[in-house]
Amino acid sequence: MKDKINQFIIFLLLLTIIGLGSGCNRNPQSDEGHEDLNISQVHTSKSIDQSVANQAKKMVITEEDISDVKAVNTDKELLIAIKVENFDRFRLKKIEKSVKSDLEKDYPDHKILVSTDSKMYLELDQLEQKIQKDNTNRKEVEKDFNKIKSLMKEKT
Repeated sequence: MKDKINQFIIFLLLLTIIGLGSGCNRNPQSDEGHEDLNISQVHTSKSIDQSVANQAKKMVITEEDISDVKAVNTDKELLIAIKVENFDRFRLKKIEKSVKSDLEKDYPDHKILVSTDSKMYLELDQLEQKIQKDNTNRKEVEKDFNKIKSLMKEKT
């Protein structure tokens, strides 16, 4: 009788260890990186050149902490909003600072504002879509750009 109880306890112990061990496995699909992310390339036939913003987005999205990026630029300024993975939200300021310093090195002639705020992300997404549709004039885009810029400065 004791022998059967000992076998049953060992069986439960092994089953628990296997269950806990399999629950701690990493998801192999998450190791692929950011290959499945789509970065929208903002382009327009008008005089609003977004090549700096597009290059900056390509550079920023390669960082492992960042899941998505939105960016818009003018002749002298670059606004970037980044979306960060949930676990990395504890290090928002550090990520924001590192992205800003990297971009300042690559674009010294632009004033760069970086935000991790989700509202800024949504605002820049809307502005990107407006520019993409080519249905806005330069003054309207600059007005929206300045509105977002002032919101970003308020947050910092």
